[in-house]
Amino acid sequence: MKVVLLEDVKGLGKKGDVVNASDGYVRNFLLPKKLAKNADVQALNDVKNKKASEENKKREEKAAAAELKQRIDGSTIELTAPGAEDGRLYGAVTAKDIAELVEQRFGLKVDKRKIVLPDAIKTYGAVTVELKLYPEIAAKITVVVKP
Repeated sequence: MKVVLLEDVKGLGKKGDVVNASDGYVRNFLLPKKLAKNADVQALNDVKNKKASEENKKREEKAAAAELKQRIDGSTIELTAPGAEDGRLYGAVTAKDIAELVEQRFGLKVDKRKIVLPDAIKTYGAVTVELKLYPEIAAKITVVVKP
């Protein structure tokens, strides 16, 4: 019997999948626990529309991220930090600091976990940092630390 899963079912499929299951399993387990519904024309059409909507949303998010990348890719952000005479900072410039600067400069709220920074910046100078905007889209900006 064909059913549309309303929840993830271990060993059968994920939510929204159309699967074939034995009649007894469907009648005695899936339907009473509201884990699935019969795959009639309306249910199949709903699944199709929902998947199309998700694809459209992903496409729009990807286009927005690509536009954002063009806007900020290759730009430079400058900040001042206290440090010693030999070029070392008293503290460090972290991904959180860079996220705040990006928000101030571009009005873009970036999660600090989306900033690829090999180590905290502990010296004066320029460092190239990668911002992950979408799974396949990343922008590179230069952070210049001045005394």
